Order: sequence, then structure tokens, then C-alpha cells
Amino acid sequence: MASCAYPGGDYKGYMTKSYSVRGGTYHPMPVDEAIYHVESGTASWYDESSFFGLKRGQTSLGEKVMPWHLIAAHKTLPLPCMVQVTNLQNGKSVKCRVNDRGPFIGDRIIDLSPRAAKKIGFRDEGLAEVEVKVLSVGDGSYKRTAKKKWFFGLF
Repeated sequence: MASCAYPGGDYKGYMTKSYSVRGGTYHPMPVDEAIYHVESGTASWYDESSFFGLKRGQTSLGEKVMPWHLIAAHKTLPLPCMVQVTNLQNGKSVKCRVNDRGPFIGDRIIDLSPRAAKKIGFRDEGLAEVEVKVLSVGDGSYKRTAKKKWFFGLF
């Protein structure tokens, strides 16, 4: 499993407000629900930086994007959060910081940065079937993770 680039990391709180894009309205899930979120579907990749990273893009959280960052975009997870994305065809995984909104094309569930897509083996293909598992929500004192059950998963 690859490690995560951690651009910014100074957003205070959680971005959970509803928003509208391309005629659709999206309602991000509450933090307590997102902590346990797992979903499978189609992933794509996108590049917010341009011209070899000399012109940097910007995410929904206002963070600068560089080509080497391991970041992602999701329509309904609270921002920021950390996810593990696993390519279901080859089993490769990568941890990414979700700090942007999207993808807004078809039934895709997550957009990855080019480096993240390459690490799990689908950059050349453009799309892959993946599993997305939330690892934590928020940064610093706002960071929340799922409570671990210590007795055979019962308590």
C-alpha cells in the first residue's frame, strides 16, 4: 500500500454543506456516518495541476494541487477525509486525502490524482473498478476515526 501526500492539512472543521453542480444537488454525509463508509464502483482520475505542475490547481478546500500529491475528489464524503482506494482487478491500494468534489460524470464514485491512479495501476486505462474505504475524517483536533471493537468485533 502506498503512503499519502498530505497537502495543506490545515482545514478547520468539516465541509459538509450541500452544494449544486451541473444541475444536481449533493448532500454530503454526516461525519458519524462517513467514518464507517465503504463503497464499490468506478474510479477515474483527473489532473488539477497543469503544465508539469508549474500552474497549480486548487481544491474545494482551497489547497494547492501538485502532480505528486495523492489526493481525490468525492461527491458526498465530508472534506477533508482519508480513504483507502483498492483496485479490485489487481488488489493494489493507495491512501488518499479527499479534499475536492467530484466526479460529476456518469456513475463514477471517486476521482484520483494522476499519481494515485498510477500507483494502483489504472492511469493508462482511465477507469477502474475500486473499493473506497474511509479511514478518518478531518484534520488535527477535528480528526475522527471509527471506534475499534476489541473483543472479537463485538464490543
